[in-house]
Amino acid sequence: MGKLNVTVLRYLTKEDFRILTGVEMGMKNHELVPAALVASIANLRHGGAHKVMKELCKHRLLTYERGKHYDGYRLTNQGYDYLALKTLSMRNVITSFGNQIGTGKESNIYVVGNEEQETLCLKIHRLGRICFRKIKEKRDYHKHRKSVSWIYLSRISAMKEFAYMKVLHDRGFPVPKPIDFSRHCIVMQLIEGTPMCQVAEVADVEGLYDDLMNLIVKLANHGVIHGDFNEFNIMITQDGKPIIIDFPQMVSTSHAEAKMFFERDVNCIRDFFKKRFAYESLLHPSFEDVIREESLDVEVFASGFTKQMKKDLDVQMGLDEDEEDEDEPEEQVDLSNLKLQDEDLLAREIELPKLQISLEDKVVTAEENIIAAPSEAIAALIDFPERDKTSEENFDLDETDFPDELEIPRGRGPSSDMCSVTTTSTIAPEVIRARVKKMITRQSSEAAKRRMKAKGEASATTRSRRDNASTIKDSSGIWGWE
Repeated sequence: MGKLNVTVLRYLTKEDFRILTGVEMGMKNHELVPAALVASIANLRHGGAHKVMKELCKHRLLTYERGKHYDGYRLTNQGYDYLALKTLSMRNVITSFGNQIGTGKESNIYVVGNEEQETLCLKIHRLGRICFRKIKEKRDYHKHRKSVSWIYLSRISAMKEFAYMKVLHDRGFPVPKPIDFSRHCIVMQLIEGTPMCQVAEVADVEGLYDDLMNLIVKLANHGVIHGDFNEFNIMITQDGKPIIIDFPQMVSTSHAEAKMFFERDVNCIRDFFKKRFAYESLLHPSFEDVIREESLDVEVFASGFTKQMKKDLDVQMGLDEDEEDEDEPEEQVDLSNLKLQDEDLLAREIELPKLQISLEDKVVTAEENIIAAPSEAIAALIDFPERDKTSEENFDLDETDFPDELEIPRGRGPSSDMCSVTTTSTIAPEVIRARVKKMITRQSSEAAKRRMKAKGEASATTRSRRDNASTIKDSSGIWGWE
């Protein structure tokens, strides 16, 4: 992922941000966005856009890669950070950027400032780290999709957390005050406190324990369960009051595993107080004690609350089903004819209608400013083209090509270059020949993949020249040349 360096942000021009925005919009239905499409969306000439894209690649805001069918550009995490920071700065939400004060498996925390010289907190969601990649098992961000980009998942995570934080703060829950969000970045109030995992002692252990248990029950009464209610997601202020943070994993009390999540939150607090403060209480809430008072899960459409449950709840509340919005066919938009007409699109989060894009006989619905996953291989760093059948024929080895006595390399050291091995009665010669055949096929396939790891425009230009030279050579007889 790398650290966020905002030094280059002050030197980027309007054309640079138009190119970044063009790549972002192109990634709605492209895995790799062609340069011509980027120039068309950004409404810039191809020559000037190409120069800008090369400079952005040098600063690692864009990356040029070779795909299965064509070459193109992809937006990097830092480029996506710059777009979000530019949007927040144009809204006058943040005017200064400070140090990093925290990091987790899903996000990074930074200190920022606004025009009133007030210190705020900036949370940048970073899904895709090697320590947390089982998103399908832990979250429901994918929904019907088989695979999507980490950038898109990070944005969904930020949207969910901001929605939860907004409704909880409006109802008086002890959470940070949400201020604004853009793409995968959230600006919120900076809590002056200490994580509970770093607290060695408190003045009133019993009172803190009761406050935390009451918070768990109060959340459940409002229809949601935190799902990760532990010492790492609780801040303790100077007066000993708890503040809850980190909400993307919250689920509805109607979730199939709601009871398990509720009991896990309760047991996390009980185990922590027993280990840290040597305090153990026999009084603790159970899931059967929950009495629904409000339906926050309906308001934010929490995980586990399906559309059918919403319809059933509306019927119970006396709402007419005919008043519900019917699913209208969404307009299909061709991004190749889409251009940026004004500079305010960055501040307005690229306000596009809902898109319904058909890719490989699969429908992907993209909301406003969402970078949808254009194909099943978007999460891969490098996509390799499929191997031709002609290349497979070169590796189609016959068993007769392997004698009973084989020379197998034992290593790469100078003292063990080659050695002769004779088969014995313990392993049949047919098994050895099959194993060696499989090994050579695998090594040849890996070597072919390594050769296809061509990156950069220079590699693409060289490959194009070679193809042209080969075409001219093959067609020389047509033109009467010898």
